[in-house]
Amino acid sequence: VYVAFDMRLAAEIAALLETHSAMGSDRPQSLTSSRMEADIEDVLLRLLKALRSPAETAVLGSSLLRELHYRVLIGPQGGAMIAALQQRGRSGRIVRSLAWLRENYSCEISVADLAREAGMSVPSYHVHFREMTGSSPMQYVKAMRLHEARLMIARKGTIAQAAASVGYASAAQFSRDFKRHFGRTASEEMNWVRRHLGELAWAE
Repeated sequence: VYVAFDMRLAAEIAALLETHSAMGSDRPQSLTSSRMEADIEDVLLRLLKALRSPAETAVLGSSLLRELHYRVLIGPQGGAMIAALQQRGRSGRIVRSLAWLRENYSCEISVADLAREAGMSVPSYHVHFREMTGSSPMQYVKAMRLHEARLMIARKGTIAQAAASVGYASAAQFSRDFKRHFGRTASEEMNWVRRHLGELAWAE
């Protein structure tokens, strides 16, 4: 399940949280993939249930999305996310470079490019990027490209198209990286989507 994180809504909630508590830090812990908290799982399941009914979606959808953002922001990594949203200190600089990366991930990118966008030296950027994300800048770039390619494959794109669209010049290298990252080949991923999701995954 993919849920787009509404940055404006998150920033609004972050401002309210800061008004009522001492959340937020200029020295955040790493933002990494982690097990879903029970409270987040609960609201996500309620949101998915509501989406099955047009009436419930209309009445409850926006409030459930708001609660989901709130639960994420008060979770274990909430302080780091709030600091990033508010673009304070080094974490804010890293976030600015990630915003640039989001727009340019399919281009040829170096750590120097990212450091320049953050207004930091390459050594400093490398250290603080790892502190914030738990990975090196280029590992992060690769992961972003692979996740974007995975979404393209799920949306009925071909493997070759997905690889080229995210900046891979070599389809063979893309296939190796995809399997290493997700634990199955891009072809297996495509077959899984077709078998389990069918046309639902390709709906506009």
